[in-house]
Formats: sequence, structure tokens, C-alpha cells
Amino acid sequence: MNIRLAALTLGLLAGSPSAALATEEAEYRVMHRDGPFELREYAPAVVAETVVEGDLESAGNAAFRKLFRYIDGNNQSRQEIAMTAPVSQRPVGEKIAMTAPVAQQAAEGGWAVSFMMPSAYSMETLPQPLDPAVTLREVPAHRAAVVRYSGFWSQSAYDEHLKELRAWMQAQGVVAADSPVWARYDPPFKPWFLRRNEILIPVR
Repeated sequence: MNIRLAALTLGLLAGSPSAALATEEAEYRVMHRDGPFELREYAPAVVAETVVEGDLESAGNAAFRKLFRYIDGNNQSRQEIAMTAPVSQRPVGEKIAMTAPVAQQAAEGGWAVSFMMPSAYSMETLPQPLDPAVTLREVPAHRAAVVRYSGFWSQSAYDEHLKELRAWMQAQGVVAADSPVWARYDPPFKPWFLRRNEILIPVR
């Protein structure tokens, strides 16, 4: 395992590599804040996505290597580009800068796990994946209700905070437009009480 893969494996097996590498995050504007809850307006983005089977806690691990191989050169391009920070180069296809968060969303027959692509790319400029299980998808600008919490990556914590988010949305008169998305920003070796986790629900 090379140094880059080792660092990103530690950071991404169940989260994102914010402690291992500097990362670009999804661009959004906070429209309303109420304690741990926010109403956000997100800019358009492109994600690399794969669908895997399994439960909430195991899906991220199952999808990680497919998505990592894509950003590490398992694509139709053979041109190296710089990482955001630090810069790491090797002659094995096009490397794409890591971003945060790693998002996970329930899908029919499994979970859709995605890496957000750097904002410098578009659907037209991203290299096509060689693995047919990895697809590129454009996420349009949208609004989302969000709850932020720390703690373990567990089904029970997810269920608890999702229930709280839905109750807050109902109190605010905010209507869901899509299914929840689970976003994790920190590596698994970061203490559980310092981790940044979020549940996002796109809204009308």
C-alpha cells in the first residue's frame, strides 16, 4: 500500500481525510441556524458514486476502495493533476483531489456512497471511471435541513439525530424533498466526541 493510499485509508474507511490531507468541502450558505440545526443553500456539485449492499455502518467501508481507485487513476485519463494540499504525484493516471464530506444515502437494494469532486471539475472535464460500478452524477443547487452532531458512527446515533431533525423540520414548517444523506467529515482515529457528523435532508 503506497503512502497516499495508507493516509486516505485511515481517513476514509468510515469518513473523510480531513486529518490526513487538507480538503475542499461542499460549498453552502447558512440561511437559518437554531442550535445544532441549520437550513442551508448548497451550490451545484458533481459526485462520484457507487451503490453497495449492507447496513448503514458497513456500507462506507464496502464502497471506499471502488471510489478511491477512481480518484487514484482508475479512469480513462492518463494526465496527472495536483492535489489540493499537499501535492502528491505519481505516474499512474489522473489523481483527483479529495474533498469532504463522504456522503451516504439509502438506495433501493443498498446504499449510494459518494465522494464530492473538486469544484474545479465539471461533468465534461472529469475523467470517466473504468469501473462500471462507479458513476458520475451532477447534484443541482438545492436547500437542505441539517443537524450536526458528534459521536460514534452507529445506527442508533443516526436514528436518534434523524428523528430530532425531522421533528425540528416539522416545527419549522419545512417539507422534505428527498431522502436523508449521512455525511462524515473526520477519520476513524479521531476521538468520537470530536467528530463532525451531519444528516442532511433536501427540502422544498
